[in-house]
Amino acid sequence: MPGAARGNKRQVISTARLSAPFRAVLDFALPPRCPACGVIVTDPMSLCGDCWDKLDFLDPDSGCATCGAPFEDPQPEESLCAPCMAEPPRHDGVRAVVVYGDVAQTIAIKLKHGRRVGLARLIAGLARRLVPADEDWLLAPVPLHRWRIWSRGFNQSALIATALARSTGHTVALDLLHRKRATPMMKGLGRAARKRVLAGAIMPGPRWPRAAVAGRAVLLIDDVHTSGATANACAGVLKRAGARRVVMLCWARVPLDPHAG
Repeated sequence: MPGAARGNKRQVISTARLSAPFRAVLDFALPPRCPACGVIVTDPMSLCGDCWDKLDFLDPDSGCATCGAPFEDPQPEESLCAPCMAEPPRHDGVRAVVVYGDVAQTIAIKLKHGRRVGLARLIAGLARRLVPADEDWLLAPVPLHRWRIWSRGFNQSALIATALARSTGHTVALDLLHRKRATPMMKGLGRAARKRVLAGAIMPGPRWPRAAVAGRAVLLIDDVHTSGATANACAGVLKRAGARRVVMLCWARVPLDPHAG
């Protein structure tokens, strides 16, 4: 056995020595490119300087005191946005990496529809700083209906949650929530319409008993946060199951639309 172990070690070292020149050849033939604009960059899954500068990173401690939505103009501390004043959300806050702009949108679309699944690691790496250090989190992706998963091949929120769990050590529960009914695409729908579409569509995952959720802090993972209807629906289900705290963590959030219904 010691001889076999030494042999395996030599094989690993030999593979490591070969990987560097192989990587150099691969980078020469297929150089890594910025996932947003396509220009050549130095490292895989890294943004070029121009695209990085176009990202509008959000401070989790600024914006609406309830949902974290950024304000167009400076506001006093503990200010609330109009939607939260009209209807307080069921969740306990939203943390988004960036504002949903051109670069953020491109990355989200390439992950979701372009099957660039490696972008989930990029998003998770940038989102890691937003994971509050005061809890032992249960990471739960916003669920997709099985038909959507079959057609797309994956749930992008689950990919982000898995990558984030690997880098933080928190537990990931990919099936903590279940979307029992297929819902239409909600792009272009107002707040009230989204709420009606989602009513009753999300439920606890069948393999997670109430006792496993009761008293837990859940970090709800999604790619894009728009009106808050999905986060509210998920948070409501988790709170009824006994979750003590539910915080949304997403890649990008769409700025508030004062005219949204």
